[in-house]
Amino acid sequence: MPYTRIQTEKLSQSVVRQIEQLILRGILRPGERLPSERELSDRMGVSRPSLRDAVADLQARGLLISRAGAGIYVAEVLGSAFSDALVQLFASHEEAVFDYIAFRRDMEGLAAERAARLASDTDLKVVDAIFQKMEAAHLKRDPTDEAGLDAEFHLSIIEASHNVIMLHMMRSMYDLLRQGVFYNRQMMFRNRTTRGMLLDQHRAINVGLQARDPQAARAAVEAHLTYVELSLADQIKAERNEVIAQQRFEHERTR
Repeated sequence: MPYTRIQTEKLSQSVVRQIEQLILRGILRPGERLPSERELSDRMGVSRPSLRDAVADLQARGLLISRAGAGIYVAEVLGSAFSDALVQLFASHEEAVFDYIAFRRDMEGLAAERAARLASDTDLKVVDAIFQKMEAAHLKRDPTDEAGLDAEFHLSIIEASHNVIMLHMMRSMYDLLRQGVFYNRQMMFRNRTTRGMLLDQHRAINVGLQARDPQAARAAVEAHLTYVELSLADQIKAERNEVIAQQRFEHERTR
């Protein structure tokens, strides 16, 4: 007979599965602190011993870490996506920069298309709320906040696509961008004209998503990242030209 006796699941395993799902779905993020043991056991309706067993299991598998006197945190699981040697290789070769943008254009275009079809109304409210913050930050002279919200906006679209593999992969890619491995994102926001163009492009993405138009959302993402690619190529060329100009200037001074 293909039937077996039903086993009652331990409470600690139910806790494990719930925390696993929160990490998998990107709700609990790397480096995020969990509530205290008392608060978490109350929220989940389990005893402290059951909670401790669950936490020990998740720690043993590298999903949670304990920091002395500070509590329990989600492990920095994204750090394993790329080795240090590969990160250094990315940083030292210009072709990696443009391959990175091309990869983002493909993946984020697909994510936007999926989000327009599959996102819940709440997902789209999150995307729109971040865009509203971008508009407010655009009025500030300092571009730091707007540049930071740029990353949040794009990641919110990936979250709204509801593909957990894409979510964790792209979070890892954005982590490298924040570290300045590929290029300095804030440099693009320092030019007021460029900032205006970028805001308009993000607006077009948001409009496509809010209208639940998959083709429009994808096209807007692709147009945005093509603009980023061309702007970055122009910036690199300008920097090279400046080096040559400085050499000519020094030569003229010493003739």
